[in-house]
Amino acid sequence: MQKEIKPFHIVLFILVCLIILGIVTFAVPSGRKDFFGYEFRFLSQSKLLKNEKRNEVNVDSLFVDVDTSMVDLKEDSLGNVKNYKITDEDLLAYSENGKEKFTAFFKQLNSIGTGKIRILHYGDSQIEGDRVTAFLRQRLQTQFGGNGPGFIPAVNVYETITYTQTVSDNFQRFTNFGGEKLSNKRYGIMNSVGRFTPEFGDSVNRDSLEIVSAWMEVEPGRLGYSKAKSYQSITLHYSDAFAKCEVKIYDNDVLVKTDSLIPDGKYHKLKYTFPGQVGKIKFEYSAKMSPNVLGYTLDGISGLQVDNIAMRGSSGTFFGKIDNSLAKQIYDDQNVELFIMQYGGNAVPYIKDSTDVSQVVGYFKGQLNVIKRLRPNAMIIVIGPSDMSTLIEEEYRTYPLLPFYVDELRKMTKEIGGAYFDMYAAMGGEDAMAAWVENGLASQDHVHFTLKGASISTQKFYDAFMTSYNKLSKINDSK
Repeated sequence: MQKEIKPFHIVLFILVCLIILGIVTFAVPSGRKDFFGYEFRFLSQSKLLKNEKRNEVNVDSLFVDVDTSMVDLKEDSLGNVKNYKITDEDLLAYSENGKEKFTAFFKQLNSIGTGKIRILHYGDSQIEGDRVTAFLRQRLQTQFGGNGPGFIPAVNVYETITYTQTVSDNFQRFTNFGGEKLSNKRYGIMNSVGRFTPEFGDSVNRDSLEIVSAWMEVEPGRLGYSKAKSYQSITLHYSDAFAKCEVKIYDNDVLVKTDSLIPDGKYHKLKYTFPGQVGKIKFEYSAKMSPNVLGYTLDGISGLQVDNIAMRGSSGTFFGKIDNSLAKQIYDDQNVELFIMQYGGNAVPYIKDSTDVSQVVGYFKGQLNVIKRLRPNAMIIVIGPSDMSTLIEEEYRTYPLLPFYVDELRKMTKEIGGAYFDMYAAMGGEDAMAAWVENGLASQDHVHFTLKGASISTQKFYDAFMTSYNKLSKINDSK
């Protein structure tokens, strides 16, 4: 005989369930608990008591003074735009040591004349495709002079508005941050190279090898910024050439130069200067053994060169994986005076506690110290991670340890004599990413900026950079 279920039985069952859930909630306040390697989630105490709400960030008020429009600015004979407004002073922090380095760098900018200064913008997927660097480059080259996008990889795998590059099918990309790796560490400074034959050991019978042809074409991107599209020369950077390699250069399908690479295995360059307006350039290679094509530079005659070096998935810990002697040779040869390191986002999802933060920051500090050793007088700017969201109690909230991670990155950067730009604060701080996504400034992954968001965030950095320039240049003027 089936027992009759009465209404008070249902009420009693619900009360027992609520009591059990309440006990679990107060026993596990965070709402998360690991059992045998599996994470179980419950209603958190803060959610139950409704004493924690997502911050609502007013994006419009943050950017009321941000002007991302590209206009023709009145320049003096050196290309310097006068009377730049001073804003966002607190977003770019540095110690007294960093202040001295920054002051020296700005002094170089003011005396650049017909010389060249190179800025390397390293970063993860946040800057790939030249999304961030292109905007910054246009601003800086308009301010201080210079043309062209600078270094581009031997084999580009990211879409970019700045240039269009195509390569033959046999050109293979090697990187030290994922994918195929070289047997040695001679990646140059872009952390990627191109080759059109395999790497051969010393025991290979070269006479048995056949000559292989390969090619690379590049031309300005139709939607690129004006400064980047008006370069005057293209230079091939290569190393590890151990066999004869003929190179033919075509300018708008017309053969304009034939040369051979130097087969001594060392770092060398091959340059072509345009006699007229830049168009489509093609490098055609013929060799039994490919050199390491370290990249190309599309440069102006003088001024600033600002290079985009994006490494998807990287946390900036690559200096131990490259030949430092080769990197130093290129840094010195190219007069690199500023390193912009935009990393941090790839580490955030995996940081579980303060010990993880200390380890990640300590490892990154080691990488910055390698830069200091390779290029002692150069300035370093770290652009910290943006706000990043993860689902917490069915709401997109800032990763819990991100603010602490940002604070530790700032302290470390100041300790080594660099400058730290607080992208997290520039966005609006805690839970800002959700507002950026809702306003079309960041993608639905709650990590990456859209093109519009990239322009706004980069303008915030540029404003802070120019604030320091105006302030510290006065120190130079008073000396």
